Amino acid sequence: MASRKRSGSGSKRPKEKVVHIYELLCRGEDPKRQSAQFWEEFFLLQPNTEMLESELLKLTAEQYLSAKDNILQLFTECINMLSSASPKRIHNALQTISVFIHVFFRKQSMVGTVGTGCDGAASGLVASAGSPTMFITVNDIEDDMRKLLKYLNAIMVCDDATDSPTDICLKILLIIATGMDNVNDNRLIEFIIGQNLFEAFKKILSDSALRNLHGHDVVTLLTILVNYRKHDGSNPYVVELSLLAEELALNGYGQVISCVLTMFCKQHLLTLTELSSSSSWFSSLSSIVGNMFISDELCCRSQQIRANNSLLLALYEAIHLNRNFITTLAHTQADSTPPSPCNTLNINDGTPDLSSAAILDASHYSTNLFVSLFQYCSIVMQDHKSELSAINLKLCLLILTCIAEDQYANSMMHDTNLTFKVSLHRAHMRHRKLTSEKVAKPQPLATTLLDLLVEFIVTHLLKKFPIELYLLCIGIIHRIIVYQKRCRVRLAYHWKELWTAMISLLKFLIYQEQNLIKRCNIFELALQVINIFNLFITYGDTFLATTNSYDELYYELNREEKVFSELHAMVLRYASMQDCDHKEDAIRLLNALSNILAIIKHFQIKIKEWLASQSLSTPTEQQILEQIQKNYDLTLKLQDSLDQYERYSERPKHVLFFANLVKEVMVDTRKTVYYLVKQMNKSNALESTSLNTTSGTHVERSVLLDGAEADDMNTTI
Repeated sequence: MASRKRSGSGSKRPKEKVVHIYELLCRGEDPKRQSAQFWEEFFLLQPNTEMLESELLKLTAEQYLSAKDNILQLFTECINMLSSASPKRIHNALQTISVFIHVFFRKQSMVGTVGTGCDGAASGLVASAGSPTMFITVNDIEDDMRKLLKYLNAIMVCDDATDSPTDICLKILLIIATGMDNVNDNRLIEFIIGQNLFEAFKKILSDSALRNLHGHDVVTLLTILVNYRKHDGSNPYVVELSLLAEELALNGYGQVISCVLTMFCKQHLLTLTELSSSSSWFSSLSSIVGNMFISDELCCRSQQIRANNSLLLALYEAIHLNRNFITTLAHTQADSTPPSPCNTLNINDGTPDLSSAAILDASHYSTNLFVSLFQYCSIVMQDHKSELSAINLKLCLLILTCIAEDQYANSMMHDTNLTFKVSLHRAHMRHRKLTSEKVAKPQPLATTLLDLLVEFIVTHLLKKFPIELYLLCIGIIHRIIVYQKRCRVRLAYHWKELWTAMISLLKFLIYQEQNLIKRCNIFELALQVINIFNLFITYGDTFLATTNSYDELYYELNREEKVFSELHAMVLRYASMQDCDHKEDAIRLLNALSNILAIIKHFQIKIKEWLASQSLSTPTEQQILEQIQKNYDLTLKLQDSLDQYERYSERPKHVLFFANLVKEVMVDTRKTVYYLVKQMNKSNALESTSLNTTSGTHVERSVLLDGAEADDMNTTI
């Protein structure tokens, strides 16, 4: 036979043996006609995932009917091969399974319906005129799927972690779990629900070496599984996650999330460091042409933030479902730095000079999940224009709401013996200068959380007002103060910054009344703010650290007397209207203002009398404070339920938000996972080609076929 021409000689590229076998299978020909050992030999061949996917997807209705038995047999033989003693056969079978399941969902999405197997039309065996060809149905592979899940579980719990193909097993599970945009419509995921894999997940999270390799996949997969028919009460993963009490597994779960958030913060810090080290001429040039590139930069940042949704959702589910997880929030993270999809740092770039960085203290960077979360939130808060960032920030605020309602979490955050250096990122604003302090001082985490929330209040007074985020933010502040009042915790905090921020919020609501009243209920938000002030007025003696704090509060109320008077006038106007949409809230707000207005009226009279007696027109702050201290002889109304709030509940208010969020996570994960599977296949193919090249021509001829050899393949197998 003539010698084969090499590449570049003008001949077509030789066809791989495995590709020719795919074609035979899709033509419906019997692969075992000549050899009973066909499948054992077949699984020694490196799969070509792209070609297998292509061959399966392009089947017509007639071709599918001819090839159905072969396709089902291929899937069955893949699963049977998982009991083989050959690691190579197992790995090749798992890669083939991943393509098979991916194509299964692709076929369903092409038609737009889920095959039930109940009849010809529903199962996709009979396609209507002009409709795309369907693939096999769930009913066709029920027994195989149960068997597959048992094998995957056995592989993941095996003791020999080095030889166990756990990575591809988890990728297959993620392909199954993310196959459809709506997780509740995914019938294949029911097989994962039926074969409880929680013990395998727990083992991976508890072992630092396994967690570094597979922790991200496990946490993402568990998050998706928890959201399958979440509120039906029959999901075993919801029950298992709720009852999980093993410290190693909980800490491992938290560490996976903490490392991803920390990596995101480090990348942000690196960007700031590079900007601050730029020369002055380049900075000037950037300011001129910066708007040309700002949209691309914002898009990139938004996509990076969106990539964190899956693990933030995992954090939410753990905090929301499992009270034991709260203990891990302050757990020191020090034993590993696992890789994650958002890790794009180049190790060859060397260590950057962080001496000029004004944001983070590197020595206290990933101390615990609390610190990572607070720093992450401070970065996300800076993006005002992206809808993706707003979604991510809402999820952060819901997480903080759950934390603020937990007694144990509050006790940790207010513990003066548990202090951390947490330098929060602050947005650049025209009306303020950023602090020049390089490193924050150690302080209780509750202080840092209040700083974070104050920062949100003053930086989001936008024309497109995010009232839902403000309601969450003010609600968190209210919960923290209620905890301090109930437990008589005196936090040494600079309360004046909080009061000033809340007054600025009220001022914004007053001045933007005409624009906001058409779109949202500003009275509900204003009532929350006024109730916080009333908490300070009525119960401040139980949680304010010093007596001077009362003086400062009354000083601020009188200094901003115009704001409260204008607010009262606005509320009185709407409360007297017959057709006001939010009349009940306006009336409640009117009643809540009574004590503040009484305080302002009382001290305004006293101060004016004193000014007249002293013949002064412009008193100093100290003089006003002295008059406040001397004139506390006023009677206030005792208001009820100031320390009451509605406990957080996901249903019904946030069900749609989480449904859409889970859908986004499913779409993003599906794209990433199958891309990684194909990259894994290409990497293995390159390694196989390299080995074949060094092993000799006889090995090469067993892998590559051309010309007449390909035509004779059917008789030589």
